Amino acid sequence: MLMTRKRHDRGQRDYMFRVSAERPARLMERRPEYQPTPARDMRALADDLGIDRLWLKDESQRMELGSFKALGGGFAVAQMISDAASGEDPDSEAGRRAAATMTFITASAGNHGLSVATGARRFGAKAVIVLPSSAPEAFEERIRRTGAEVQRLKGTYEESVSFATEQADRHGWLLLADGSWKGYVDRPALVMEGYTVIAEECRAEFDHSNKWPSHVFLQAGVGGFAGAISAHIRSFWKQQPTIVVVEPDRAPCLLRSIENGTLTRADGPLSNMGRLDCKDASLIAFDTLETDADCFTTITDDEAEKASQQLAEAGIATTPSGAASFAALARFDAGPESRCLAFITEGPEAR
Repeated sequence: MLMTRKRHDRGQRDYMFRVSAERPARLMERRPEYQPTPARDMRALADDLGIDRLWLKDESQRMELGSFKALGGGFAVAQMISDAASGEDPDSEAGRRAAATMTFITASAGNHGLSVATGARRFGAKAVIVLPSSAPEAFEERIRRTGAEVQRLKGTYEESVSFATEQADRHGWLLLADGSWKGYVDRPALVMEGYTVIAEECRAEFDHSNKWPSHVFLQAGVGGFAGAISAHIRSFWKQQPTIVVVEPDRAPCLLRSIENGTLTRADGPLSNMGRLDCKDASLIAFDTLETDADCFTTITDDEAEKASQQLAEAGIATTPSGAASFAALARFDAGPESRCLAFITEGPEAR
């Protein structure tokens, strides 16, 4: 399914989050494990697809966690600790004292929970991660190794979000979801701000080479990643591409919401794109992509699996979720002169 739409031009619009990468980039510069991830120039795959250029921004090794989400939850934890310490550095004595009193809780299909748990350990806070039954055991093991408490819920991702929200209210913990809804936007806004580092890395590389993509493909679950990258592109890139948002056909929550002009649940069976299998879109992402995205498309589980296999043959190991934006290229008629950017959002699950 492909929904093409005319993007509304609001000029210099206001966003519900900070679209500049300045604050998270400043934090990342102090972390020895931070390195910009490569935008791989995949000439052979571009030829196979009948396009001029293909760059794959490879997040599979990001900061030893293996996904783009290492930038979101970790930054949000650090900023919340700094705010609790009256603006002091989270590594300072005041920051450590504040962190020791804080317990973060979130629901996650895997990567966001790992990022929050790692950030909490890094600064001396506690973390509780709620995983739905569909989350791979490999994520549970990795999260437990951070020292976080893991609560495995026999239910869907959406049910785990509700459960985490209830637990936060009951125990006075800090809910740090990567999705947002009416009345709950400030903390997810921090997560999205962290993701803007990825778009800034791309901008700097394309500006240096003076070769810019004509099309950018962004996979979406609740939509935080797609919204953050899109907003940064519209605000800071000197050449503007067509932005295509890619979702599983079993969970097209953004496409349904855009069609209806309001947040709309997209119920459906489970998808093999586990980190994208989200039935409710984020309010902030919907607000952003409603104006910034040009097209919304869906892919099947078979298409995502095939794409992950193609990437493995090209030397990039990922999952159907990680390969989703690349999978959309096969059915999108970008044209022989197009220069496309897609994202490998995670490495293999079992690490």
